[in-house]
Amino acid sequence: MLLRACTDFEFEVGSPTPLIFMLRPRSGWQQWVASESYTLTPSAQVFEFTDGYGNLCQRIVAPPGNFKISTVSEVETADHYDTDSDAGFVEIPQLPESVLEFLLPSRYCESDRFGQMTSELILGVQSGYQQVERIVSWVKENINFMPLSSTYPVSAVEVNMRGEGVCRDLAQIAIAMCRSICIPARMVVGYLHGLEPSDIHAWFEAYVGDRWYVFDPTQKDLQTGRITIAYGRDAADVAVYNQFGPMLLPIKMEVSVKKINKKSKQPR
Repeated sequence: MLLRACTDFEFEVGSPTPLIFMLRPRSGWQQWVASESYTLTPSAQVFEFTDGYGNLCQRIVAPPGNFKISTVSEVETADHYDTDSDAGFVEIPQLPESVLEFLLPSRYCESDRFGQMTSELILGVQSGYQQVERIVSWVKENINFMPLSSTYPVSAVEVNMRGEGVCRDLAQIAIAMCRSICIPARMVVGYLHGLEPSDIHAWFEAYVGDRWYVFDPTQKDLQTGRITIAYGRDAADVAVYNQFGPMLLPIKMEVSVKKINKKSKQPR
């Protein structure tokens, strides 16, 4: 599936403001970036670096006045994702070193607070993929998905108390529950084709059967295209932008994800 993802941010900047954006997807597992554009209005100097999770990050100092960022990415991506109910639990000594940190509690995923609750939930369920499926089912049944209802992250414990949240909240409580039973889990942020209302989306991956698998507590199934922008432990690692100094919120943010007909696609 070939997708075109567009994001537009607009700010009114009072004074020069340092920002770090994560708006560029990278080619990798199940996606290939065919083309992209990244436009700043007015023009500003950009320094790009790769963070500890391999995410592409752009450092910018936004000048005073009206400031816009527009990105367009055309990405070849899977139109469905693998599932494997027989993928087993991976014993801790056999886990790759790069996966180990995704077992630990983090700022928004307090896995040390969910051990008893999750152990009771997955009692009698086959270890590994099926346990993650049971966790996802519980989140769907008990945490109400409320798109656009929150502008700031809350922790998994808070989400459990509230019983509702946005996509990142549902992903984070599922991550915390997976980690509490020693299944590595990580946060993913990106684009989802067909999402209504259209927005940046969050889901998660769990490491079972010697690989990462995609899970999404907000969707009925995984049979649709996704573009990954960033991976991390929780929302603190995968914010599409961070600003430093006086509070600066966008006055406009628009996201669109469309499927491109390859046969009718015209050369640039």
